[in-house]
Amino acid sequence: MGNSRSSLQLQAEDITTIQDETGFNHNQIERLYSRFSSLDKQDKGFLSREDFLRIPELAINPLGDRIVHAFFYESKNGDDDKVDFKDFVRVLAHFRPIKKTAEMNKMNSRMEKLHFAFRMYDLDGDDKISKQELLAVLTMMVGQNISTEQLISIAERTIMEADLDKDDLISFEEFAQVLERTDVEQKMSIRFLN
Repeated sequence: MGNSRSSLQLQAEDITTIQDETGFNHNQIERLYSRFSSLDKQDKGFLSREDFLRIPELAINPLGDRIVHAFFYESKNGDDDKVDFKDFVRVLAHFRPIKKTAEMNKMNSRMEKLHFAFRMYDLDGDDKISKQELLAVLTMMVGQNISTEQLISIAERTIMEADLDKDDLISFEEFAQVLERTDVEQKMSIRFLN
C-alpha cells in the first residue's frame, strides 16, 4: 500500500474530464501521463520546481524558469509548490494546435495563447509589463550577446510602440494589439503525438 504507483493511476473518469477540459485525446493523455510519471521520480503524485528543472530542454532554455513558473501559476490545486497531473496537462493544452471546431479550443484559443505569452513577461503578476520587466526578459533571452545599452533601447522602443495609453506600461490589450498580425496560433503550437 502506501505510496504505490497503483494509487496514482489514471482513472477512466479522470481521462474523460481531462479530455473535456483540454481537448487532448485518450492516447495523448496516456502519453502525457507517462511523461509526467517519469518526471515524478519519487512517485509523489505531483511535480516540484526541481522536477521541472531536471528537464534538459528547460534547463538550457533562457526562459526555462519563466516556463516552469507558468505551470505553478496555472495550478488549480491550491498549492504553490506542487503541480499535479491535471495542472500539468492544463498548461500543455495551451500549446495544442488549434482545431477547426471552436469547442475543442478552450485552453488553446488565440486569446489563451496570448495570455500565456503575456504572463512570461509580466514578472510581478500585476497584469502590466513594465520597461524593467521587459528588460529582464530580454536579458534572459539574449544574455550577454547584446549590450545593456542596446537592450535598454529595445525595451524603450517596444514600450513606446506598444503603449497606446502612454502610461509607460504594456497592458494585455496593448500586448494583444501589437501581436495582432502575428500567427500566435502556429508559433505557440506543439504537435502532440496521438
